Amino acid sequence: MKIFIKVLLVLSSLVATSWALSIDMSEIHNQEQLLGSASNTGKTRETFMDPNGLAKGKTGPEEEKNAQFWYDLAHEEIAKRLELPQVDKRKAKNVIMFLGDGMSLSTVAAARIHKGQLKGNPGEEDSLSFEKFPHSGLSRTYCSNAQVPDSACTATAYLCGVKTNIVALGVTSAVNFNNCSGSEDPANQISSIAAWAQAAGKGSGIVTTTTLTHASPSGAYAHSTNRFFEADTDIITYGEGLNDPATCTDIATQLITKDPGKNFDVMLGGGIGKFLPKTITDPFNKQGERSDGVNLLSKWQSLHPGGVLAYNRDQLLRVNASGITNLIGTFGSGVMNFHKMADAATQPTLAEMTRKAIEVVSKNVKGYFLFVEGGLIDYGNHYNVPVYALDETLELSNAVDEAIDMTNPDETLIVVTSDHAHPLTIAGYPGRGTPILGLNQHDTDVNGVKYATLNYAVGLEQYLDEHGNRIDLTDKIDQPGFLAPSYIKGYIGVHAGEDVGIFATGPQSHLFSGVMQQSTIPHLMAYASCIGDGPTLCDNDN
Repeated sequence: MKIFIKVLLVLSSLVATSWALSIDMSEIHNQEQLLGSASNTGKTRETFMDPNGLAKGKTGPEEEKNAQFWYDLAHEEIAKRLELPQVDKRKAKNVIMFLGDGMSLSTVAAARIHKGQLKGNPGEEDSLSFEKFPHSGLSRTYCSNAQVPDSACTATAYLCGVKTNIVALGVTSAVNFNNCSGSEDPANQISSIAAWAQAAGKGSGIVTTTTLTHASPSGAYAHSTNRFFEADTDIITYGEGLNDPATCTDIATQLITKDPGKNFDVMLGGGIGKFLPKTITDPFNKQGERSDGVNLLSKWQSLHPGGVLAYNRDQLLRVNASGITNLIGTFGSGVMNFHKMADAATQPTLAEMTRKAIEVVSKNVKGYFLFVEGGLIDYGNHYNVPVYALDETLELSNAVDEAIDMTNPDETLIVVTSDHAHPLTIAGYPGRGTPILGLNQHDTDVNGVKYATLNYAVGLEQYLDEHGNRIDLTDKIDQPGFLAPSYIKGYIGVHAGEDVGIFATGPQSHLFSGVMQQSTIPHLMAYASCIGDGPTLCDNDN
């Protein structure tokens, strides 16, 4: 907590590059930050608002507590699309799902412009790799009990095909918050498309720039009442005295010891601390986080004697996929660093991780399902630092390009989407080629003061003088790590509730069009690849 408060203090008084040098990425986006329970007053945690407040006091429709409600809705949405002329008869042998966490449509547009301006062009005319895909649509992101979602309920939707309560993973909304007995009950657990792929004999894996136990990748394998139960220690920290690690399986343990996590061919990301006991110092000179004394990486190695562990870029790139059975790469104690802050000699890029993951899962002759997350787009937006959010979006675009180059378009369905939006706006009437990260030179407020092109609804800095008027940002906006202005003062930026984009290419990609429930996405991928228990393309075979 003390480290977190120091980070907030640094952020609130950000100047030049000192901000970038002060962030401890392992402390970003923890529960206190997500729930707005921390402050920069130096108070102890006990005086903050309820750290579990995000999930409390919210209810949803009773009928949505049954997984079948969402399955039926998805099947209806598929049926409507199948009523249209079907020009594509190809089956998807492979499915790669790319997730830009927090990648709102405004983030996509701003990143596109940023990409072009980095080339010295006006920028608006450029495109990200996935914007060139032949088919696109919109995903409705609300969760069962929340108008604006988090990354857990959304992961459950786009990976398991069921909408659930905010903060929950892999369980129906019948499970009350912090009710471990409910999440441990198989009747409330729902399986993911990764499990469906494994049941069909396919390869599978997860890649992320956050932690392997973070909300988004956990949607592929975990069942938890609380996304923050990443290690056994977290169950005590966030369990409100209601939960015991002995009766509530933490997310890291589920990944290593239970289906489908233990069967993943490849897992690449950060978060080694969740797998190691406190008595062990990890490769990044930090102590493990587990209180049970269990070394889950050792357990994984015993379960996969032909598996390999990698802790840095060089180790990862030297892995010969044909000579191993499984691969885990953990490139940080917590989440990985922003690409712009990372040591390029030690931290692999998302594109490099994607390439290695595809090399591993491609060995399966029956095909594979691979989940790849650009998780730090969300972090950049949460901190109101668009230069990082946009750069991470470009990194995701590069990873998609890597996948396109490595796969056969006639047998690989690639889907790119986001879990939720952020309230980032491109505002005013700036002229063509106006620096997307700079001041709008063509508009002013009522006091004649120019304003930034990019702004957030909620965040850390309003840039007001003692009279409540906006100050001139001319000498500030070009500083590295500049915090974009926001309208409402907050401890950190928040999510937004509007729809997000879906972009698809490959077999059956035409089905990813129009507006759909986020929970329909995995059912469409399953339809295209003939896996799972729902309707599939192969049902039409004679």
